[in-house]
Amino acid sequence: MTALKSKPNIAFFGIKYFPARGGTSRVAENLIRNLVVDYNVTVYCYKHEQAKTHIEGVEVVQFPEIKLGNIGVFIYFFFCCMHIRFKGSYDVIHAHKIDSFFFLNYLPKNIHTIATAHEAPYNRDKWSKLAKAFFKIGEKRFLNFKGVKTAISKPLCDFYKKEFDVEVKFIPNGINIDDKMNSGSSQKFWPEDVHPDSLFVLFAARRIMGTKGLHTMLEAYKEIDFQGHIFVAGELDNFPNYIKRVKKIAEGLNVSFLGFVNPLPALLELVDKCEYFVFPSETEGMSIMLLEVASVGKPILASDIPENTQVFETNEVLFFENKNVKDLVQKIHWANENKEAFTAIGKSAMNKVRTSYTWNKITREYKTLYDTHSVQ
Repeated sequence: MTALKSKPNIAFFGIKYFPARGGTSRVAENLIRNLVVDYNVTVYCYKHEQAKTHIEGVEVVQFPEIKLGNIGVFIYFFFCCMHIRFKGSYDVIHAHKIDSFFFLNYLPKNIHTIATAHEAPYNRDKWSKLAKAFFKIGEKRFLNFKGVKTAISKPLCDFYKKEFDVEVKFIPNGINIDDKMNSGSSQKFWPEDVHPDSLFVLFAARRIMGTKGLHTMLEAYKEIDFQGHIFVAGELDNFPNYIKRVKKIAEGLNVSFLGFVNPLPALLELVDKCEYFVFPSETEGMSIMLLEVASVGKPILASDIPENTQVFETNEVLFFENKNVKDLVQKIHWANENKEAFTAIGKSAMNKVRTSYTWNKITREYKTLYDTHSVQ
């Protein structure tokens, strides 16, 4: 009788939040949900009371979050790396984000490692010059890395090939079709001074920062003297100068700042209730939020950055020129005057993500890499 082969052991390194908060951790969590049947998964993460029980069958190694900004994150990744080196027993390590790639050279050489870049973070305005220099080092180590290199962004893969002649495999982000809105879960985020049946335009991000483009959006609505409601979902306490700026722009508009809307079913319920969603981001990797919003079927007005146009066609998302207030104004007018056509665009985007960007399909690509490169 042939003995059953044990499941490969996989460690997720470079993740901070489990349960997920924001893009990268949400990507990893979606991937993990589709892996636990066939693999023994261990996640390295910040200490959280729900981490051990968040996904059945997933082991966690937790370290306290050190509130020292970039230095704290560096120390956290160092602890994770040392645990993997001296206490871990894995067949595959899946490293995520350029933030953690400084430590790629220090991961055990006898364990096959896959490194996934989610974006070029030095393009974000939130980072200091020192942090951006650190990311450049991490990126260099990624490009020189001898293991398997992937990225969630096709434009980023193309950039690495053109500028550095380095092949990076493109594997996109996706959605879980099983993710559903939870009736009533968004109620706690609803502004007290807004009638429950009011129409509103929605903007959402995990952290509100300059490169998310909220200022461009608000300037456009101010130019047309928009009298409707605008809901802004996202953390407000990370970039006080920018928040002060957007609140100044928002004067005279009916803008409600909701804070970070979590968990995902609450956000999806807000999306379902909104008139349409605005995504004015100036730079992205491959936005999982954009995919999640599209999965609901509400129309989207988005910037035409390559990371967005790689996913959707002009019959699936209404694009405006990145950072161009005047062009955004024109597109808002079009959306208001062509509501039936705009609604149809939203349905087309929903069909795209539900047929082409589902995690059960995308996970198979990662499984091929795991199974090909795992230790036998």
